[in-house]
Amino acid sequence: MAISTYTNLCTAVANWLARDDLTSRIPEFITLFEAKANRELRCPQMEKRSYTSVDTGNTAPEFISLPGDFQTMRRLRLSGVTGKPRLANVSGQQADLLRYSIANASGQPEFFTIIGNELELIPTPGQDYELEMIYRANLDPLDSDTASNWLLDLAPDAYLYGALLEAAPYMKDDNRIAVWAAGLTTVFDGLNRLGMEQSYMSGPMSVRIEGPVP
Repeated sequence: MAISTYTNLCTAVANWLARDDLTSRIPEFITLFEAKANRELRCPQMEKRSYTSVDTGNTAPEFISLPGDFQTMRRLRLSGVTGKPRLANVSGQQADLLRYSIANASGQPEFFTIIGNELELIPTPGQDYELEMIYRANLDPLDSDTASNWLLDLAPDAYLYGALLEAAPYMKDDNRIAVWAAGLTTVFDGLNRLGMEQSYMSGPMSVRIEGPVP
């Protein structure tokens, strides 16, 4: 049986567990695995591009809500400005110092920091800029409404081993647990290695020299 949908996955996990008393817990095992995958996977497929706009009509236009599936920022650019300048990521303390150094004057943002589920732009935008975010997103969680996602399509074995391993507290001394753990480690290592190759080894590397070229 192909493991290509959420329903297929639930059936496969039940078959591998071979325990009737755990069937109703399988959705929980899948959810717990997805939480682990979000923490440990670093794959290009997790990256998304999103656009949002500054609204200077708001009382605090320097704060922008992040996407609901946001995990970590990769790049943030002013897409409506010539050259699409990239904003530099700074810490909260640096953001405060930068804001203080310009007397909290408004202008074109050059820096950003992340506070909870919001971006803070520094300086405070003086006009309605459009922002382009490239960010690492959490998995689209599988359920009866979301039949599949990129990870199930690419690596159904990750979902299978992961869900089985999350059943381990119920399995106690089952000797299959070590096999499932080794299988998941192998899949995660392979996915992360493939991700590195896709991101950094897609072509010949070049050296960029600062300053004028003779």
